[in-house]
Amino acid sequence: MRVESNSIYDIELLLGGHLMNNVQLKRLISGLQHLSVEKEWVEFKENRAIPEDIGEYISALSNSARLRGEPYGYMVWGINDQTHEAVGTTFMPEKAKQGNEELEHWLVRLSEPRVNIRFYTCDIAG
Repeated sequence: MRVESNSIYDIELLLGGHLMNNVQLKRLISGLQHLSVEKEWVEFKENRAIPEDIGEYISALSNSARLRGEPYGYMVWGINDQTHEAVGTTFMPEKAKQGNEELEHWLVRLSEPRVNIRFYTCDIAG
């Protein structure tokens, strides 16, 4: 787990292609953590980051978000899916690869129809 200081956790977030600053990102994560349960368009993971699984989740989350009228689907690493508490993650998407290809590029290239995705890293207090 990457921990910057006591009870500050790195959180990885995968979402649609819009840009967010750190304040907006922290507000979004807090709002997602306050959901009573995971929704069809929100998935929390601690460390599980198998590229093929991520691709399947992207498809399911984007379809569910569209059906539910949500602007984006979210996959958040570093959050316990039962308690929604920040626990940190060892997943580092900027270093993840599928073969010799960067994970983010691989995911975008293989999505059909094309899905805009973006990984963000954020430190939040647990």
